[in-house]
Formats: sequence, structure tokens, C-alpha cells
Amino acid sequence: MKRRWATSAAMISAGALLAACGGGGPGSGGGKISGDKITLGVLTDLSGVYADLAGPHSVEAVEMAVEDFRKKHGEDAVTQEIEVVEADHQNKPELANTLAREMYDRKGADALFDVPTSSAALAVANVAKNSGKLYFNTAAATTELTGEACNAYTYSWAYNTYMLANGTGTAVTEQGGENWYMIYPDYAFGQDLQEKFQTAIESAGGKVVAKDPTPFPHDNFSTFLLKAPGLKPKPDVLAALQAGGDLVNVVKQYNQFKLEKKGVDLAVGLLFDTDVKSIGAKKLAGTLFTTAWFWNLDDASRKWADRFKERTGSRPTFVHAADYSAAMNYLEAVQKAGTDKAEDVSDVLDGMEFEDMFARNGMVRAEDHRVVHDAYLAEVKDPAKASEPEDFTELVETIPADQAFRSEPAPACRMK
Repeated sequence: MKRRWATSAAMISAGALLAACGGGGPGSGGGKISGDKITLGVLTDLSGVYADLAGPHSVEAVEMAVEDFRKKHGEDAVTQEIEVVEADHQNKPELANTLAREMYDRKGADALFDVPTSSAALAVANVAKNSGKLYFNTAAATTELTGEACNAYTYSWAYNTYMLANGTGTAVTEQGGENWYMIYPDYAFGQDLQEKFQTAIESAGGKVVAKDPTPFPHDNFSTFLLKAPGLKPKPDVLAALQAGGDLVNVVKQYNQFKLEKKGVDLAVGLLFDTDVKSIGAKKLAGTLFTTAWFWNLDDASRKWADRFKERTGSRPTFVHAADYSAAMNYLEAVQKAGTDKAEDVSDVLDGMEFEDMFARNGMVRAEDHRVVHDAYLAEVKDPAKASEPEDFTELVETIPADQAFRSEPAPACRMK
């Protein structure tokens, strides 16, 4: 059986953050908490193709952060009133725009989190900039958030298309995947990932023989999959750059049309544990992928994931872990600053080095608000090696933080 390939993306403990910042506590910075209340907004896909990898469990992750912050600081917390509000953007950028404005203006959100679908995330980043409120992107992969669309109010916490392509695109090509056919969702995420994959493939000595955009969301990819074996030259690898429910459909139809037996191996642009669960670990065993985090990476990750499972009944994706990390670090930064004023909170976050249950060798780059951290080349386990039903991931190698992401900000980024 030929190997298949995929790319996925993946604490500061409160004490470590405060130590790094030189102490802390309410009143240690300038200003106060507006209305004596902090409101965190989770803008996500609660019902569509990304609901499993983000969705309701992203809300739970942020609520976990709030509860842990309260337990740690007790009566010394910068405020006793912390609220979490949620909204479903349905993966529509125009709706995300409207809901973000409503959450900031009407619901009083001090910061927004999550936002799968890159086109929606770009819309929210613009609203954050215009509103002067913070936004922590954990679920969208477009590099535009730290490129042309970067701004002083938006942080990219978990992963991006550069990380995905640089990991798997390079590794698969070097292992013999010379000729590629790419299919990608026709919106910001897919377009960006396709460009980054092509750059990585060609840099490693490979060639893209054809590429096609696909509708989003979509459930029938037969036209594209049946095209692959007849291309000249025939591709060694089909790169499926979809995500969530769309990816599940692509992989199931890839198997249905028996493309592997026709000499076309599969590479996946973005893989989550929820996708493996839907497709079946046996069908994906040996799939190589790049991830920002996985739940049994180490003891710290496992301990947090156990708590998450007790609460939700399932293991977290890296988006859920990143939501917790971003929310916890935001709250600690407010605690240190003594205010929820966005500019003062950013002064605490920018340049911060940290480690928590999500990030290893983490650093918030002040120049573009890219959070850099270690990433991981991994593969889907043979189910026979799994310790439990949701034990899908096996580490192949660690990609150091300075290699996982661009080593310096994109020239197009202008924060001011």
C-alpha cells in the first residue's frame, strides 16, 4: 500500500506569563475595565462544514479559559464579571462582518476568537481594525492576516497556509511525489493554500501538472477526481486542499473511485482529528501531515485534553486548544495591564515569549502579530497501535518554530 500524505495545522501558564511580564495584577497598568466587565466573543461555524473542528467546542474551550482564570486569581482578578458570547457566521463573510460589528458594538465584546473560513476571518479582521477591538484568529489559515490584511488589532494564533505547505508539500515531494494535481476550494483559504503548496512543491523539485478550483461548500467531487488519472503527465499525487466536511467527501470519493490503485496517491492540505474520525483511521493510516498541535503530544497537552473530554465527550482539535490558549493569554494580559483597552493589552502581548498546553517555544511577533511556535510532522496511526478510539496521531518529527513559519514578517504587512 502506498503512503498517503496530508498537512494539518497544530501554556503560557498564568504564572509564567506574569513572570515574563515582570509581575502583574489589577491596577498594575493604566486604565480600567470598561463597564467593570470583560466580554469574550466566539464567532464560529456552529452548524456547517467546520462545526466539528471548531464550532460549539470552541465556545467550550474559551469558557474553560475563563473558569481557569477565575480559579487562579479569585478576588484578585481584574474584574469578577467575565462573559462569553457566541454567534454562528455560517461561513459567510458578509454575515461574519455583520455579526462581528454586533458583537463588538451591541454585545460589548472586548475580543473575538476562532472564525473558521478565511474569507470570513479577513472580514472580521477589518471590523476589528475599524472598531479598535482585538481579534484572535485560531481557525482560519490565510497568510493575508499577517500580510496585506494585517493590522494592530488582529493576532494569528495557531497556523497558516505557509506552515501547512512548507511541512507536507516539501516532505511529500522529497519522498517521491514529483507530479501533482491540486484541487482547492475557491475562496481565500483554498487559493492561498494552493499558492503556498505550489511554491513548496516546486522549491523541492516537483511539478504541478494541473490545478482546479472547486465550489465551496461542495459534496460531489467526482468530476475532478475522475480527471486525475487521465492527465498528461499522470500525477503521482492528488492534493486535496479542502477542509472539514468537504475534505471528508473528497477522501471518501477518492477511495470510491480507487485512485490509489490507479497510481494517484493522496495528499491532504489540512487534516483534523475530527476528519480522521469521520473518514476512518484505517482508511487514512500512514497519512503524513503537518499540525500545530495534537492532544497526546505530551503530558501538558494530554492533561488539558483529558479535562476537555470530560467536559465535551470528545478530544479537542488544535483549533479548540488554540482558542483556550488565546483566551487565557488575553485574560492574563488584561490582568497585567489592569485595563481592557486594546492598545494597552497589546503592549503586554507583543513580543511575549511563552509556553502553554498549546504552544511550545511560542512567541508573539510584534511586527505582524504572528504567533510562532513549534509545529509537527505527524502521521495517522494504524488503528492497531491506538491507545483509545480517538488516538489518531503519531509524531514523526518536530518542526522548530523558526522553520514552521516565515522567519520574518511579510513585506506587505503594515501594522499602522
